[in-house]
Formats: sequence, C-alpha cells, structure tokens
Amino acid sequence: MSLTRVHNLSISLDGFATGEPQSAEAPFGHAGQRLHEWMFATRFWDPAGSAGVDDAFAQQHGIGIGAEIMGANKFGPPGWQDDPGWTGWWGENPPFHTPVFVLTHRPGPPIEREGGTVFHFLEATPSEALEIARDAAAGQDVRIGGGPSVVRDFLAAGLVDHLHVVQVPILLGRGVRLWDGLEGVEDGYEVEAVSSPSGVTHLTFTRKA
Repeated sequence: MSLTRVHNLSISLDGFATGEPQSAEAPFGHAGQRLHEWMFATRFWDPAGSAGVDDAFAQQHGIGIGAEIMGANKFGPPGWQDDPGWTGWWGENPPFHTPVFVLTHRPGPPIEREGGTVFHFLEATPSEALEIARDAAAGQDVRIGGGPSVVRDFLAAGLVDHLHVVQVPILLGRGVRLWDGLEGVEDGYEVEAVSSPSGVTHLTFTRKA
C-alpha cells in the first residue's frame, strides 16, 4: 500500500507552523517567511542555492508522490471561497503536478491548471480523503501538504506513515500549533533528529513496523 507522507513542515521552537492573522498579503501571518528561509537557501528551491543537509531533506518532498491533500487555509486566505477568480497561490503552473484534494466545508467544481495539477474540493474526514487520494495516486504515495491543522488531524487519526518536521530557532508566540492534543504520538514512530549548519533541526518520524 502507498505511504502517507509529510515533508518540509517548518515549526517554531514553540511549536507554531504559521503565524496570524493570515491574509492574501501575509499567507503566514506575522511569521512572514521566517519559517522557510532555510528552504529558500537550498537547490531544491533555487538552482543557485546550496547543497548539503537542508537540500537533501527538502528534495524528498516530491519523490514518489502521486497526490496531495491540503486544507482550505493552505489553498487560500480566509474568504477565498467567495472569490470566483481565486485559483490558489501558485499561478498558472502550480508545483504539484498531481491531483490535489483540498478539504473544505464549501466544496466546488475542480480547477485544472498547467502541468497536471487539478484541484479537487472535498468535504471529507481524513480517512475518507485519504482513500480518494490513494485511488488518484495510482500506487504512488500521498503527501499531506498542510497546513498544521490538517497534519494534526491526520496524525490524530493514525494515518501518517512518515513525518518530516523542521524546527526553526525562532519564537512566534501565537498562530497555529502542530502538536496540540497529540501527547504521546511519538510512541508510534522511530524518531531521528539531524542538526543543520543553518541552525534548523530536521526531525523525522517513521512509523514503527
């Protein structure tokens, strides 16, 4: 069976994966881009970027992925459902190149973009969404793309096989936390930590056999 994977999910030292308030001008709220500066410096993001530990982890993001599941707040800012012209943050050719399933209480018709990305809008539980995404992935893995609330829901449901979290040495103080309500979740995983010269720590959680 295909695996369910999370990659490159950056969190602050106090556990926040995004700041507040989110808007079209500030997708990550008051956090800005501070949670992702480590990634912007890699070859994964920029061909002129650096190789090394951060790049090696970042590059795993797309390998073997056949579909993605994301939350409504990753697809757009609050209120995007009322904007018929909103097609996501990523322009004409989004970076997914697979079917993408957006979890929302207000589903609508699919949106097709260049490069093979098709956004489908579902009102579904994590297990229902995963079953649909696995069918679409045609034997490849399914990526849970975020935001943190969606990743937390899939972890709570026991549906994540591989989790890659990047702990960034900043404090945000407010926003949306990843770990709330997940006490003891690490017991079901082999956990490894790798420190990077950039100052971030890569934490990988691999489901125990």
